[in-house]
Amino acid sequence: MTEAAAPRSAAGSADWADALLASFAQAGYLRSEPAILQPAEPFLDLSGEDIRKSLYLTTDPSGEELCLRPDLTIPVARDYLASNRAGQPAGFSYLGPVFRYRGGQPSQFLQAGIESFGRQDRAAADAEMLALALEATTAFGLSDVEIRTGDVALFNALIDALELYPVWRRRLIKDFNRKVSLTDDIEQLTLATAPGRNEYEGVLAALAGSDRKAALALVTDLMSIAGTTNVGGRTVAEIADRFLEQSTLKGGALPRDAVAIIKRFLAISGDPDDAAAQLRALANDAKLNLAAAIDQLESRVGFMAARGIDTRKTRFSTAFGRGLDYYTGFEFELHAKGNGAEPLVAGGRYDGLMTQLGSASPIPAVGFSVWIEAMTRHGKALRGGAQ
Repeated sequence: MTEAAAPRSAAGSADWADALLASFAQAGYLRSEPAILQPAEPFLDLSGEDIRKSLYLTTDPSGEELCLRPDLTIPVARDYLASNRAGQPAGFSYLGPVFRYRGGQPSQFLQAGIESFGRQDRAAADAEMLALALEATTAFGLSDVEIRTGDVALFNALIDALELYPVWRRRLIKDFNRKVSLTDDIEQLTLATAPGRNEYEGVLAALAGSDRKAALALVTDLMSIAGTTNVGGRTVAEIADRFLEQSTLKGGALPRDAVAIIKRFLAISGDPDDAAAQLRALANDAKLNLAAAIDQLESRVGFMAARGIDTRKTRFSTAFGRGLDYYTGFEFELHAKGNGAEPLVAGGRYDGLMTQLGSASPIPAVGFSVWIEAMTRHGKALRGGAQ
């Protein structure tokens, strides 16, 4: 089955596909059709754990590891970087099959969406993505949806302002991005180190107060002397990170005032205007400079309102994250009313992805994916099961 045939045979009717693609084209987004077979490395390195563990992998005769594309964001980004438009503002839309192991569900399913590259007006671009995502729901007869939003840049700004040890910063941000329970990890970081001597006490002492670059250099030297490049399958970098983490924990627990601030931050939720006011109050009380990140949030909310989005009905939560490692700012999901877990549309800002994919300089990027199965299911239910 070809990609062009997929929408009609998958849904029984191409009406929704025509309406969806027409709305994308009218907004100025060109159709992109990336190859189904993709290099596996970007997905293994840059995607969330849920995607990495569901890949369909193969190897070509040269030994390169390949996979069936599990989503379309990275493939569209790779094609953009390989084009003569790389670095320039450009927008692309897509509709085609993706492939993931999903237990009892079909491993091949349709995904549509938009990716916008190179726009420097980030707040306006973010608002445009949300507006177009809401417009996409109307192609399926869904007009009243729940809007959930967050902003990982706010959490990153908070951790930076707290001036924590680099190992704590990496650990907390990784947990946030991967939707691990931050509360549990924070509690672990506040526990005092148990007494007793570690067999690597000398290395831990040498690393006390070091940054990651210094730790990596020391561990690299030690392993070079030992004549090895990995231990138990762990790379030098992974071992250095582990030593640095243990050294930091050995030197003292996460400061309790920092813990209290992080917990207060993660409890902020409501409509975006209320959340921004709470964030400014927190920053003022804790004497932290979060102004730039909060300004960006408020600017985005202004552009959302200008596009006709009722921000009072938009839920913003500082603890909201989508579980993908490459998000760097605004994140959102659209849900059917009363539906807790399954998003209809999901997306956000991923400014760091382009350099991770090989761009020589940073390129702003934001986009969203439409989950066709969920859209058609909820659209059908709204119509009372009518065909």
